[in-house]
Amino acid sequence: MLFAGDDPWSARAFHAELDAGGYYLVARDDEDTLIGYAGLAVVGRKLGEFEASVHTIGVDPDHQGKGAGKALLGALLARADELFAPVFLEVRTDNQQAIGLYEANGFARIGLRKRYYQPSGADAYTMMRPARTEEVAG
Repeated sequence: MLFAGDDPWSARAFHAELDAGGYYLVARDDEDTLIGYAGLAVVGRKLGEFEASVHTIGVDPDHQGKGAGKALLGALLARADELFAPVFLEVRTDNQQAIGLYEANGFARIGLRKRYYQPSGADAYTMMRPARTEEVAG
């Protein structure tokens, strides 16, 4: 189980995200077995006004710490950078590995959401990475 104590993404939620135009990726191992997935939602009407939100990143526990999450996040951020969009996300306050990955990629904590994850009631940090400017991204 990827998210012990919580069930944040039902099949219906994934389908709704895809129907809404969400940007989703999967990671596979050398044997073509699914080992992870990630999703990014983008809102806005034109370049310079977009905002992106990392909706999920999950990596099979047997494959964590081997670069799959970093690669998935990198691909999501590259998409956001194409749109010059700031990126937001929530992460469990006790997930130090993920927090470290996000901070290493330019995210900063901007808020706390009490009892964000259900049914566990775990708290989440809201984090944000500023939009890349054309000069940096180009």
